[in-house]
Amino acid sequence: MNGDVPMRLLLTVVMLLGAIIMIIPFIWMLTTSLKTPTEVFEYPIKWLPAHPTWDHHIKVWSGTKSFGTYYLNSLKIAIIGTVGATFISAFAAYGFSRIEFKGRNALFMVYLSMMMIPPQVLFVPKFIMFEWAGIYNTHWALILPGFFTIFGVFMIRQFFLSVPHEISESAFIDGAGHFRIFLRLILPLAKPALATLAIIDFSWQWNDYENALVFLIDEKLYTVPLGLQNFILENMIDYNGMMAAASAGIVPMILVFIIGQRFIIQGLTNSAVKG
Repeated sequence: MNGDVPMRLLLTVVMLLGAIIMIIPFIWMLTTSLKTPTEVFEYPIKWLPAHPTWDHHIKVWSGTKSFGTYYLNSLKIAIIGTVGATFISAFAAYGFSRIEFKGRNALFMVYLSMMMIPPQVLFVPKFIMFEWAGIYNTHWALILPGFFTIFGVFMIRQFFLSVPHEISESAFIDGAGHFRIFLRLILPLAKPALATLAIIDFSWQWNDYENALVFLIDEKLYTVPLGLQNFILENMIDYNGMMAAASAGIVPMILVFIIGQRFIIQGLTNSAVKG
């Protein structure tokens, strides 16, 4: 028992060092956004600016192409897409894990194998479909495909498989159907998995650059990744402004992680109590 203490301490120190190394670029990005242009290239590096200025952040939010529009577009796409993807993944995962039908496992393996197809291969077929459906150059061209995530179905299915089948069997005896069991019993137990999927899916949709680049033309529909790219192209030497724009782009990701982490812990506690 005592021999495990030094190993745990060493592991904690290694993980702490790794966390510090990973967070250094973000600290440099944030401090650079508060520096003057001359301080960016000073050597040795000064992590804290001598005279912090918020001018670059103000420029990002109040310029001719404000990040406010990009933020609203990205929030609309990411929130609707994440809610839809989480519910549909849970619904499909319930069918693949709790409902017995012929060829279920084979169908799931075929479905899972679709993850091996590079997403770039689907750009042309999706372009033709969106043009035919009349949703090309709209946010629905990003939202609707985001509802379906193979990884999400796989992850939620694995969690549903760990839920004892006796719970469903007891509900069947009481006269409950699959839909009621899914909503009233299985779904509440899956809060940790649902919260984790929501965090991952939100990050995918928020950072999606390729699909937005291909399927959006009007600048008023641009998302944060496209807005950031435009800002960089128009301000090639404004490194402070670039860092300010990048800092603005990661704020929602940090907030989602903090909020989602709380729900994950709450879900784990509730599941343990109900178990």
